[in-house]
Parts: sequence; structure tokens; C-alpha cells
Amino acid sequence: MCGVVGIVSKQPVNQVIYDALLLLQHRGQDAAGIITGQAGKLYMQKARGMVRDVFRTRNMRGLPGNYGLGQVRYPTAGSADSEEEAQPFYVNAPFGLALAHNGNLTNTDVLREELKTHDHRHINTGSDSEVLLNVLAHEIDAASHGLPLKPADLFKAVRAVHRRIRGSYAVVVLIAGHGLLAFRDPYGIRPLCFGTQDEDGDIMVASESVALEGNGYKLVRDVAPGEAVFVDLEGRLHSEQCAENPTLNPCIFEFVYLARPDSVLDGISVYQARLNMGETLAQRVISTMPPSEIDVVIPVPESSRPSAMQLAWKLGRPYREGFVKNRYVGRTFIMPGQAVRKKSVRQKLNAITQEFAGRNVLLVDDSIVRGTTSREIVQMAREAGARKVYLASAAPPVRYPNVYGIDMPTGRELVAHERNIEEVRQIIGADALIYQDLEAMKRAVRRERPDIDTFEASCFDGCYITGDVDAALLVGSGANRGEDFGSRLNLQNAEQEESQS
Repeated sequence: MCGVVGIVSKQPVNQVIYDALLLLQHRGQDAAGIITGQAGKLYMQKARGMVRDVFRTRNMRGLPGNYGLGQVRYPTAGSADSEEEAQPFYVNAPFGLALAHNGNLTNTDVLREELKTHDHRHINTGSDSEVLLNVLAHEIDAASHGLPLKPADLFKAVRAVHRRIRGSYAVVVLIAGHGLLAFRDPYGIRPLCFGTQDEDGDIMVASESVALEGNGYKLVRDVAPGEAVFVDLEGRLHSEQCAENPTLNPCIFEFVYLARPDSVLDGISVYQARLNMGETLAQRVISTMPPSEIDVVIPVPESSRPSAMQLAWKLGRPYREGFVKNRYVGRTFIMPGQAVRKKSVRQKLNAITQEFAGRNVLLVDDSIVRGTTSREIVQMAREAGARKVYLASAAPPVRYPNVYGIDMPTGRELVAHERNIEEVRQIIGADALIYQDLEAMKRAVRRERPDIDTFEASCFDGCYITGDVDAALLVGSGANRGEDFGSRLNLQNAEQEESQS
């Protein structure tokens, strides 16, 4: 999970890119980077850490130019400890290319071998983004034939990239002296959109619409699955569909947790989607217990608030804020390491005792992934005096690895993997555990876009839409985390949610 942004402007772009990365900080806290271009020369600053730590005044002064791109990173491939794997990545031929990538490739090993034996390009890190950049560089070189670069050459190169690489990718590329290229995988898994500034005609591309709107840009539209968009240095926009059979399959976990509620992804308001999830979750709660057994509904800050509010309204029960969040502690889901994640729960949340004391409390969370946070929060509610603690998840059980750019790659880390709901309830320690229904959640999200037939929901249903994910790949992913679990996963007959548990 990462956040990317790219801008072509008539004014210096370093501050705007910085501000956009702050708005995308929720998508990655491990590293950040910015590269800008001026008169054919590129200037870059990147390092591990959050945006405010990576860029100081002296760094910003060293990033001149009217076009550039940036990224906030949470590593899902390669090493979290490597300074070299912070993005953007840069190669000097052809033209000078810098790339920032959100997503995850699923055929990286094959591509590494092709780059070495056929394309004669060197890969220096474990990052799949460096692999992607070198594949693109090779194809741009082949398409341009050493002649002056034209938009048609770039679109030809992206078509070749789509044929070679697999997985999820939303990409922005700076081309020295030429402009900005952006493209999205043919399945539209990871989000990417662009907008303009009316007064200047500047163009910004970003992972979420909030990065545009927060900087005074007006959202024009999403980059379509398989589409490539090129903005030249005069601000002219060129676009072309570069995939043979593109389909829109947005990652449903973006709407559950990853994206900001004030963003609109693929025409769907994240906030409205979460309200809708609250309505469908209320139906599950009613089928599990009488609402009269619930004294108060309390959200687990912050992604679950819209769902919790709508659920409380549907149940006719009071909605209360029972936890106060320390906003200076990062999101626990994207903190590397289970020990760090567990410790941070108590640091970032504090219970308001009077909202829990002597009450039957229904806690609402956006999802339950590893279970560490949920167990700690249930215990906090009990320590605050709750008589009974029920827990409702606005998402279904997370049972399968995700290979498309979300950090849930091994079954061992998922509390619901190979467990039924009662077993999960016992681990978490709640008096009752209610999960969202998968199909109901899909209906809730697509309410604003009924034309979307399929969502990427592999972490819930084990179905990998790119069609190239097999047990061998999952064994490899698990081996990187010290676990071999791929043989236990039947991809063709994915386990369905245990709605009767």
C-alpha cells in the first residue's frame, strides 16, 4: 500500500507535492520521496520516515522545477529496512526516468530473469518497483528507436508493459525534459485519478481525490483500467487505452480501510460506502442478537465511524465516542512488526470510562486482520467497566493472503485464517462477534456504481482476479515471511464465509 502523486505545472511544484504527500500519508509511513525536473535536470530527495521527517527546508530548496512526482511508501515487496528501496526509483536511459508505484507485481521473479538475460538491465534492490521501472525503460527505448520521443511511443511502450507484467500497479513516471506519464493495471485494482487547476491549467495525478482537492485541484476523472495518460511540459494531456481487455475490479479493502473517507475512488464516495456498510452490518447484528441487549454503540477510531453511526441509527441505540485517539501515533495496521503494533494500541487509544461502566457495549471496527488490536481493545473496554463487550466488523473475515499491495501476505498473521467465527471470538475475548456478509458488503459499496461487476476481494474470498496466482506463488510469499502455507490454499474452490457460524 503506497500513495503516489505527479504534477505538471507552470509554477514550482515542490511544495504542492509535499502537501499532497501529507494528504496521502495514511497510505504509507515507512518512507517518502520527491523528484522534480527543471530544464532537463532532475533533483531528488528520498529517505525512510514520514513526510515531515524526510523533507526539511534545505531539502525543499534543493527540489526546483515545474514538474515532478512523489510517493509515500509502505513496503509490501522487498525490504522495509532498505534506504535504497525508498521511491522514486531512477534510471538514466532512455531520456531519464523516475517512477513511483502503488501496488504489487506477481511475476517479479520471471521479470528479473528476463531483464537479466534478454534486456541486459541490472536490478540493484529487492523491490518490484525497480523491476517495473526497468521493464518500462526497455520498452520505451524499443518504441522510440532512438528518435525524439512522441506520446505514441509511450503508449506503445505501456501496451508492451501490460503484456509483460502481472499484478496490481498504479504508476506515475517522470520523463526528464518531456513530462509525466501515468498508467493503471488492466484490472483497475489500485486507484489513480487526475485533476486540473482552473486558473493555471496545471494537472495533478494522485492515488486519491483528496490529494487533488486539498491542493485546489478539481477532480476530472479516474485513470481507466489499462489506460495511459501523458502530460507534456506545455500542460497538454494525451491519453490512450493500452490494454486489450480491460475491466474495472477495484480493491474493496480501499473502501473498508485504506482510503480516506473524504476521497472518491472510481466514482464511489468512500464515506458513503462506509455508511452503506453500516446499514448491512446492522442487519447482521439484528439476526444475531436483540438490539435491546445493546446499551451503546462505540466505534473503534477512526475508519469505522461512518459504519458505526449508521449501524446505531438502524438499531435505534445510542452512538457514543468511547475512545480518544492520540493522533500522533501511526495506524497500527500498517506498522511493521507485531510487537510494535501491539504496543502502539494502548499508546494511541484511551477509553472514556463513563461510556463503558456497567454497560453492554457494541464495538464497531472496520475490519479484523491480525486480531492483535481487537483483543487489546476488547480488554480495554472490560477494564473500563463494560458489563459485556460485543464486537462487530464492517468487513467479512480476512482469511487469505493479499498479493496486490496490502500487507497481509501470510495466513499465520490472519486471525480468521483456518478458523471459524467462534474460534476467532475466543481469541479476541469478546462476548459476541459479528462479521459483515461478503456479498452484502459488495452490494453496499457498488450502490453508487452498479455497473461494477467485480471487486478485488481476495483477502476475503481467496479469488485472485489476475488469474496468475497459484499455490507456488503463495508459498514463495510465505517463505519470505518464514511460513509455507500455499499448499493449504485451494484457489479454485475458495472457502466461502461461514455465515452460519
